[in-house]
Amino acid sequence: MKKTYQPKEKEIVRNWHVVDAKGEVLGRMSTKIAKFLMGKHKVKYAPHLDMGDYVVVINAAELVVTGGKTDKKVYYKHSGFPGGFKEIAFKKLFSDSPAKVVEHAVSGMLPKNRLHKARLRRMKVYSGEKHPYEDKIKAS
Repeated sequence: MKKTYQPKEKEIVRNWHVVDAKGEVLGRMSTKIAKFLMGKHKVKYAPHLDMGDYVVVINAAELVVTGGKTDKKVYYKHSGFPGGFKEIAFKKLFSDSPAKVVEHAVSGMLPKNRLHKARLRRMKVYSGEKHPYEDKIKAS
């Protein structure tokens, strides 16, 4: 009888991936990024370990949303205090900070557990093509 293989913490190898958001649909791109961050693309994936890779998203200002989401989509948050309900339209948030739109979409696609924050920290989002991780990407 064969035993199930459990990868060890020291066996985890983290690679670097570049995702170009130019012309990509926000939701479809976010699912790809979430897979890389969780490590589901790896053969030795284990859901209880943080096996994911680093992801650098470039050209976030040039991504696309389908349908009428540009005009209709709204992000909500609440501070927890009376009168603390805030809402911001997609159009305004995207024009101010396209990186926040990508981070919010990917965050929603990751499991809400103790690994959530660590996985999000490995994602770096940039509005343009310039980023400081060229050497690390070429090394992996």
